[in-house]
Amino acid sequence: MLDRLREAVLEANLEIVRRGLVLYTFGNVSGIDRASGHVVIKPSGVDYERLTPGEMVVTDLDGRTVAGNLRPSVDLMTHLALYRAFPAIGGVVHTHSEFATIFAQAKREVPALGTTHADYFHGPIPVTRDLTTEEIAGDYVGNTGRVIAETFAGRDPMAVPAALVASHGPFAWGPTPAAAVHNAVVLEAVAKLAVHTLMLAPSLPPMPPALLDQHFLRKHGSQATYGQGDDC
Repeated sequence: MLDRLREAVLEANLEIVRRGLVLYTFGNVSGIDRASGHVVIKPSGVDYERLTPGEMVVTDLDGRTVAGNLRPSVDLMTHLALYRAFPAIGGVVHTHSEFATIFAQAKREVPALGTTHADYFHGPIPVTRDLTTEEIAGDYVGNTGRVIAETFAGRDPMAVPAALVASHGPFAWGPTPAAAVHNAVVLEAVAKLAVHTLMLAPSLPPMPPALLDQHFLRKHGSQATYGQGDDC
């Protein structure tokens, strides 16, 4: 299982490069084996071109390295905070993708303006509050994850599987590392659409709730009709 997870996490990290979500060594993807509590994450500051499955770092949920010779991503404790807060997720991705980061730096949520957004996110993609001076000076990386979890109090993190950290950038997640990357790619696409839409129509309200529900639930609801089903 751990070898398969290392391979999946490596492939997910390479996918964010292929999809143009990262520059240089920006960004990181992790995955978790819930049975063992082990997390696999990209090593810190290593070029994507040279990564191998064996260079993926394995830690426990307290951040202790249990396998690997390299230091884990500096964002490890954010990933761990999300795994603890959201039991349904199996992968986390952090990038500084251009349009999602524009919204994060503007401290604005990505509004649900159209059906492309609604196919993946059941509502706006929220932005966190600013971290306090004390939170930044203390466990900054862990507190970044905690402020995301705080933002989702009373919300379903699987219905809107992404968040913008104010002044920082996007995090996305999913049931697997590959699904987390898929959501990060779509997040960037809908953020780009929103930026350009709001340039044309700055006062445009969010899409009608009925249309939002129709598009999200036909793909993700208990009666979803999109695709060919689990048996195909």
